[in-house]
Amino acid sequence: MIRSSQFQSPWWARNPHLQTILARALHRSRQHCQGERLELPDGDFVDLAWATPELDGSSPLVVLFHGLEGCVQSHYVQGMMAALHARGWQPVLMHFRGCSGEPNRLLRAYHSGETEDPAFVLDTLRRRFPGRPMAAIGYSLGGNMLINYLARHRRNPLSAAVVVSAPLQLAACADRIDRGLSRLYQRYLLGRMKHNWRRRLARHPDAAFRPDVGAIASLREFDERITAPLHGFAGADDYYHRCSGLPRLADIVTPTLVLHAADDPFMTEAVIPEADVLPPAITYELSRHGGHVGFMQGAPWRPRYWLEQRIPDWLGGHWPPTQENA
Repeated sequence: MIRSSQFQSPWWARNPHLQTILARALHRSRQHCQGERLELPDGDFVDLAWATPELDGSSPLVVLFHGLEGCVQSHYVQGMMAALHARGWQPVLMHFRGCSGEPNRLLRAYHSGETEDPAFVLDTLRRRFPGRPMAAIGYSLGGNMLINYLARHRRNPLSAAVVVSAPLQLAACADRIDRGLSRLYQRYLLGRMKHNWRRRLARHPDAAFRPDVGAIASLREFDERITAPLHGFAGADDYYHRCSGLPRLADIVTPTLVLHAADDPFMTEAVIPEADVLPPAITYELSRHGGHVGFMQGAPWRPRYWLEQRIPDWLGGHWPPTQENA
């Protein structure tokens, strides 16, 4: 079932680009964090960021997965971590490989369907904190990844999950962001991706895989020349087909809230599922406005971020009864 979202965009932010851009520019929430380096089975690492001060050892854990080229300083991460911490819950962000500010030891990176590192992190946290309930929130690329994880790991340590502005049909999204004003977002993201790829290559001067980064002019070309061959796909189309979350929704049994705005400038209606394919575990809320991870309300001089209210409210109804807190 697809439900109409309760989010209502204010008159000054009904344009999807304003929602997307101003949400980043106007956000002022800050959350103090402490880093932790977690060693991975293949000899590489991922960096975690824990909200501080550390809360009670029995408080629920909420693991955040950022979007493409995001990090702990991303506005949506900072705002959500502050909101969760204020509820008495313990947020922690997992940086995807190469996104914490330091190139990884291996050439391997991350992508929309790479679930091995998140699975290792979640299993590690479950072993470390066996008595604490745990949930996860995935934004954009991290949301598509989380859908893949939930579908592949039907038995997992999560009490609930939330997916925000996820590109569930990767091919359609790659084409959409290469058109019109959305090219501005592509240019920004592609610049960061190229920069991080060059930093990674600098750490591996003897690597045989050295595509011409300067010739890449779109996200699809980056996926064709770098993401796909680096991670064992035949090409961008093969990567998009195998890692798009849309066909995997029906396999999810973990209670999951999916939030999406119909005017998201990164996407088309191709990412919106047919209502009859959604399993009972998924609550899908579609709003008319909201942009990409925007969802601002209130006055422009004092905006409110609806996600920071809606997501904690929903999670609060999905903790085990003995762990209910607020």
